[in-house]
Order: sequence, then structure tokens, then C-alpha cells
Amino acid sequence: MDLTTYTAQLRENLIAAAALGDEKTQATAAALASATEGPARLVVLAALSDLAAEISSALGDRTVHVSVDGTAATIDVRKRAATDEPPTIEEMTGDISRVTLRLVEQMKSRAEEAAAQSGQSLNSWLSGAVYGALRDQMRGPGPKRDD
Repeated sequence: MDLTTYTAQLRENLIAAAALGDEKTQATAAALASATEGPARLVVLAALSDLAAEISSALGDRTVHVSVDGTAATIDVRKRAATDEPPTIEEMTGDISRVTLRLVEQMKSRAEEAAAQSGQSLNSWLSGAVYGALRDQMRGPGPKRDD
């Protein structure tokens, strides 16, 4: 599911509502509509995650998962694990939280380049990096070597 369809509809609705005003009102609405696309996408994703959690609690032996790649959201249903182990990183869903990350300028520039090369926003790219690090950490240490 491409979330762009929904955020574009929101943008068009804001611009249409502003069409009743003067040119300055219309220009302001267009600027606000563009600025709210990212936050609107996060709100839609949070709503999908909450819905997935509600459906999962009703299903019993299955769970619903929401994942995002760029502007595309994917929803899949999985069989619930029969163990009492904590959920894997892939099974985690929930509200989206905002975090401030401070990076030295050179690291930020390199991260922006890497994100652009992979066709992602910096936020999506950083989220993927954190996701990968957490997934690796949850897998635990590899086999120990005797040196």
C-alpha cells in the first residue's frame, strides 16, 4: 500500500479548501500541504500499527505486522510463536516516536548520500539502520572462537 496516495489526497483537500481564499491564503495552504506530507504519513502509519495491534489481539493464534519501505506500507499476517519468548524485532509494532539525533556534519552528509543512493529519505534510512542493529543484537552473539 503506497501511503503517498493518502497523503496526496490530504494535500489536495487542503488546497481545495484554501481555493475559497485569496492568493496569499492559497499559497500558504499549498506550503502547509507540502510540509504536512511527512507528518501525515507518520500518522497514517501509527493508525495502521494500532489497527494491526487490535486485530492481532482478536486473532489469537496469529499476529498482524506493518512494515514500511520508503512510502510503501506492507501488512502481513503471521502465525503467533508458541513460546513465551519476547517478540522479535520483526514482530514489534506500535506507536511511532520522534527522536532527535545529533551527528557531526560529515557523518550526516554521508548518511544523506547513502539514503539518496538507496532511494530513501534520511529518516527512513536511519530507521532501517537502527532496525538492523537491533535485529542483530536480538539474535545474540555468534559462536565464540578460541584464539
